Amino acid sequence: MSVTVQSKKELMTGNEAIARGAFEAGVTVATGYPGTPSTEILEAVATYKPDIYSEWSPNEKVALEVAVGASLAGARCIVTMKHVGLNVAADPLLTFAYVGAVGGLVVCVADDPGMHSSQNEQDTRHYARLAKIPIFEPSDSQEAKEYLKIALEVSEQLQTPVIFRSTTRVSHSRSLVRIEEPRRPARKIGFEKNPPRFVPIPLWGRVMRRNVEERLAKLKAAADKSPANRIEMRDSHLGIITSSIAYQYVREVFPEASVLKLGWAYPFPDELIRQFAGQVKKILVVEELDDFLEEHVKALGIACDGKNFVPGIGELSPTRLQAARAKYEGKPEPAVPAAVTDLPSRPPVLCAGCPHRGIFYALAQFDVVVTGDIGCYSLGVFPPLNRMDTILCMGAGVSMPQGFEKAGEPKKVVGIVGDSTFFHSGITGLINIVHNKGVSKIIVVDNRITAMTGHQDNPGTEFNLMGEVTPSVSIEAIASACGVKRVFTVNPYDVQSTTQLLREELEIKEPSLIVSRAVCPLHEGKPVGPPLTINTDQCQNCEQCLSLGCPALEKEASQGLRINDSLCGGCGLCEQICPFEAIQKGNSK
Repeated sequence: MSVTVQSKKELMTGNEAIARGAFEAGVTVATGYPGTPSTEILEAVATYKPDIYSEWSPNEKVALEVAVGASLAGARCIVTMKHVGLNVAADPLLTFAYVGAVGGLVVCVADDPGMHSSQNEQDTRHYARLAKIPIFEPSDSQEAKEYLKIALEVSEQLQTPVIFRSTTRVSHSRSLVRIEEPRRPARKIGFEKNPPRFVPIPLWGRVMRRNVEERLAKLKAAADKSPANRIEMRDSHLGIITSSIAYQYVREVFPEASVLKLGWAYPFPDELIRQFAGQVKKILVVEELDDFLEEHVKALGIACDGKNFVPGIGELSPTRLQAARAKYEGKPEPAVPAAVTDLPSRPPVLCAGCPHRGIFYALAQFDVVVTGDIGCYSLGVFPPLNRMDTILCMGAGVSMPQGFEKAGEPKKVVGIVGDSTFFHSGITGLINIVHNKGVSKIIVVDNRITAMTGHQDNPGTEFNLMGEVTPSVSIEAIASACGVKRVFTVNPYDVQSTTQLLREELEIKEPSLIVSRAVCPLHEGKPVGPPLTINTDQCQNCEQCLSLGCPALEKEASQGLRINDSLCGGCGLCEQICPFEAIQKGNSK
């Protein structure tokens, strides 16, 4: 009996389309950790409950391990993360490449060329080559949905995890997507015991290693025939090999060129590449970030141009590709509109009323080294707070103080980490401090939500991604269980108490953990208190209040200092630090 497939079109972001593809393909388990530009994938998946179980895991490694368990039970799964999150998940990924999937498992990774919201600019494609597994790269939302479905099929047919690489531009751009019904039926669930297949101890792992190479050969053959890879013949004078969002830019800037579009970018479809090379006179490889494709094309003995014309740093765009074309053709590069220089500067700042401002102001009273971490509180590095000295990766804010201390750093060291980041990768660093007799002071800025990525729940909140009420994990209890004897909780809006606690703890030769707890006002959707005003009769223009870096505090040449009541969060920090008691609740005078 045939089934009629009904379809319509909707405008979707790439992330929404990935989620839709997961739904249509019969995915039943979806896990991940929030990180721009990938966050909205799992948020969109969560709207398909109860068909799909979805969860924010404490970190990317756990998310992948949960999905591996579900895959081995027979379920179709996706895991979501940003590019730096794949570093965290690399350990299980590279071994799971040996074990192989039962139910399809696709790791959706969103790269961030241009570092719009990331601490580095890395190219996830290298992980596919390292793990010897396939990687798919959509160039728009329709492909995001379709390639996700193909990736799941490949995963099951060849028993392999698959990486699905998006980028900021694909994830957040919108295009029309065909919505298809019905949803693919869920797979039968039931783990089949088979230690030689699922237990990679050396005895069986060596066999798995050979199987990986045999599978890679099959994947190469499949990539040559996959509809995700195609040749678009136009003028034979120039052929362009490209993938991902770069394909869209190529079609705009080189409309006359023939194109080999690689949606299944690895393993490389060698026969298709050779076929294309035989049909064109010159080849230009256009790809974002590294020379991943170009290097392989040259390794095949095929002459081509690439990074000698196309930039390898930063996000590609039609404008940048137009400049690359001019350079390639030996023409003057097109003039780039001059940047506007007379606009007022708008540096990134903590929101008005943000509780993190209080802890940074208190830290500013002491000459200490502050190791920071990834979160809203990273903004504490900027003037006028200037109270963060290092950032490396999630969890390093807890681990690095031990290194400073053991190296003999003469200043006292304070590590600062967010609540979600503490659960993500801060606990092991804390254990290390205790076990190896460190004396570092760790501050967990707990604003009761994962704020930077868009207010996702975490183990410290009272809800999960499915909207279910769940126990809130205590940071203080974890610290005590790790062996920290000095554990405190402070209200960061209380400047005096917070500063005094820091003063006391910095003098004690044993580790401390301070939880700076206050709810994110932006998440609450309401101010901390009523707006404050400045009594101009009492104000001496000492500008002490400006040291907070609050966007609600403004200085005008004609009127002096004032508080913008439309921005003021009513946190009271400025009121507490004003030496002349000029900042008050009520109407200004």
